[in-house]
Amino acid sequence: MVNTLFLPELREMLAERNAHDLQEFVTALNPARLAEYMEGLDASEAWEVLQHAELKLREDIFLYFTHERQIEIIETQDRAGVAELLADLPADDRVDLLHDVQEEVVEELLPLLPADERRELLRLRAYAPDSAGAMMTTEMAMIEEDLSVRDALVALSREAEHVETIYYIYVVDHDLHLRGVVSARQLVSSLGKPDLKVGDLMETDLILVNATDNSDEVTRLVERYDLQAIPVVDNQRRLVGIITHDDVLDAVRQEATDDAQQMAGIAPLEDDYLKTGLVTLAWKRGIWLTILFVAASVTATTLDNYESKLQKWAWLMMFVPMIMSSGGNSGNQSATLIITAMTAGGLSVKDWRKVVVRELCVGLMLGTILATFGGILSTVLTISDPGAREQFYWPFVIPVTLVLVVTSGAVAGSLLPLMFKRLGLDPALMSNPFVAGISDILGIVIYMTVSMLLLR
Repeated sequence: MVNTLFLPELREMLAERNAHDLQEFVTALNPARLAEYMEGLDASEAWEVLQHAELKLREDIFLYFTHERQIEIIETQDRAGVAELLADLPADDRVDLLHDVQEEVVEELLPLLPADERRELLRLRAYAPDSAGAMMTTEMAMIEEDLSVRDALVALSREAEHVETIYYIYVVDHDLHLRGVVSARQLVSSLGKPDLKVGDLMETDLILVNATDNSDEVTRLVERYDLQAIPVVDNQRRLVGIITHDDVLDAVRQEATDDAQQMAGIAPLEDDYLKTGLVTLAWKRGIWLTILFVAASVTATTLDNYESKLQKWAWLMMFVPMIMSSGGNSGNQSATLIITAMTAGGLSVKDWRKVVVRELCVGLMLGTILATFGGILSTVLTISDPGAREQFYWPFVIPVTLVLVVTSGAVAGSLLPLMFKRLGLDPALMSNPFVAGISDILGIVIYMTVSMLLLR
């Protein structure tokens, strides 16, 4: 919801070109609140208000705008002014923004950027979107190992304003090879020994990632070791950037959203739900809905092949929904557990044998529990059916089927995401609707096979 508290006053100041009041407005409030109060303005009006702020404050306010508003401003406003703002943004934010800007606009902006920022931008854009290099920023605090504590603090005081975080200070040699890390606390605590070399103070047991590593590996390491930032190196172990925890949180949030949508059988949305066009929304959902429809038709065809048996033993038909849902629910549970375990880094494809054994045991236990209830229910519902009572083994059909269906659903639901991971695909693609469809087919085949073996 748009905050309209200062909207009339803002529009009046813009109409009157009241530079004094506009400058007072942008300096009086917190940048986050300013961005909120400017939501009701169009891109041109918001950009005009920003011109009355110092460059650093302008950057802070701009970063609190919604992503869509930022893109709109970049694409529609004065190229020189936009380039000046972009040049002052953190490197990772600059790359993320321009990734979604029209390519022709990017081509117009690149020559207007300072040479250093332009080279850095092109280098970062060259990394794969899901790599550590695409997540990192090059604005990190680093010092050489042969500096004294006194000289290190002097050097840091000069560059502190231009780095992403000063909590971790990375120690490098003359060729920028990463040697170790010290914290700001360690340096300050060592002021009593001002001539102590940084190399004698640093920690050398480092947690780091390569620029080409997948973003999932970055997320796993930051979460496991509770890091504020993680260094990124190239193949020669030269320090090329860092990834801070806020960028990791953004990646985790986006990955969780994509996985949730894929597990529901929806192609991931690029924008928020309410900002996604109806045609795009229908297309994203329709692709997988059609595939799932085909899978359901296979289930129907499978069921049709046993029509004669179902006519002969009509009482079997009332238990088909129960059998199919039991297998599907069991498979969905297993698939969800395996996908989340792989996402958290606690499971890999090489563990598939352990997974099969565990799911086989759990499936048998769960199947036995459901078989007990299913046996009682089937006996109560069919005991008065003469077609059932004339078969000696009829009370065992539903219990035996439930044990086999739940077990097979659990094993299939656990193996399918692992198979997708092995093929280099996102395990979340093997979503719950897919597992349910496969479990339905298995359930029908198992049900009819057990029925034909026990009902003579």
